[in-house]
Amino acid sequence: MNLIIDIGNTKIKAAVFEQDTLQSKEIINYDNWQKSIESILKKNATIQNIVVSSVSKIGKDSFLFLNSNYKLFFVSREMNFPFTNQYETPTTLGIDRMVLAAGAVLRFPNTNRLVIDAGTCVTYDYIDENDNYLGGAISPGIRLRYEALNNYTAKLPLLTKEEPQKTIGNSTHQSIHSGVINGLTFEIEGFVNNYSENQKNFIIILTGGDADFLAKRLKNTIFANSNFLLESLNQTFQYNQND
Repeated sequence: MNLIIDIGNTKIKAAVFEQDTLQSKEIINYDNWQKSIESILKKNATIQNIVVSSVSKIGKDSFLFLNSNYKLFFVSREMNFPFTNQYETPTTLGIDRMVLAAGAVLRFPNTNRLVIDAGTCVTYDYIDENDNYLGGAISPGIRLRYEALNNYTAKLPLLTKEEPQKTIGNSTHQSIHSGVINGLTFEIEGFVNNYSENQKNFIIILTGGDADFLAKRLKNTIFANSNFLLESLNQTFQYNQND
């Protein structure tokens, strides 16, 4: 069994996989995260491999608390990925975006893919049907948009995510909700329409913490899976073992 750990900007997600099957998943706070990992390992005695992807300051040395019973694999650019990276600045491409691209290639071969990860930031990653990673876009996620309106204005309140009642907000609160949620929805639909224009063989993959919330609002046909990054990490690990 594999323990897959995704260390993001605000949360840590850990999932146990038996081959390709997700057995369990936990969201871990940064406080006492090591004890949480130890607890998962105690509950799953057959785990052998621990696969870690990190976009935070938690690096490989932070896992020295693990005993020698486990094999630790820290995902890096030096691993093999099933696509040709044509990003103009490949060393600046986030490892999470690379893993999502790898998962898209392995899960959906021979098609044009747009992966949208709606988390702290919203990232767009495009991989063509010939497995060329071409790049994408980065914009603020839902929480950052709410915080920016509060932080950079004198009187706008800090709100939490809420479905807007209508496009035309008839109060300050409803105007903020409409601007944030409808604004991001229109942004995603605009990117999708632009990327998929004249593309017959095309799939849209939506993932991230806000994937389920946004999926029901989008008109385009998408494959929504909030666990896609964890699954992609597991697949990337297996791809490197079999390569």
